[in-house]
Amino acid sequence: MRSARGFTLIELMITVAIVAVLAAIAVPSYTIYITRSKIAEATTNLSDLRVKMEQFYQDNRKYNGATAGTCGLWPLPAATVGNYKYFTFTCASTNPGGSPLGDQKYTITATGSVTGGDQTMTGFTFTINEANARATTAVPSGWTAAANCWVSRKSGSC
Repeated sequence: MRSARGFTLIELMITVAIVAVLAAIAVPSYTIYITRSKIAEATTNLSDLRVKMEQFYQDNRKYNGATAGTCGLWPLPAATVGNYKYFTFTCASTNPGGSPLGDQKYTITATGSVTGGDQTMTGFTFTINEANARATTAVPSGWTAAANCWVSRKSGSC
């Protein structure tokens, strides 16, 4: 008599249980990895916009006239037309003490988008200023904010 070929129900159930345990570990790790990769859009563009502000300052000796779509006289074209996928960028320049030289300080802010289909970055807010001081001013629940750097991990490390 020949023995039956194939898998028993127990063997199949053990295999399914092992795959389920592996998926339970892998999916949250993958989600956090994807979120961290999206944070790079904010940090990269904040650094880029800061360089543009400093270039403007070298030419004009002030960071003049912040509006919704501009900071100084250079436009933020990608921010105003919505080319950024996960963050919106705003800029505010100030003139503390009423300097006759014009605006001498600025803050550029990246805020996690709340529009569109992908709202996974909602709750994140990153800033940079004229002194290159970087801060994470808001994070979603479960994340730890850091006042002196751009958070890239749930633990609050940079």
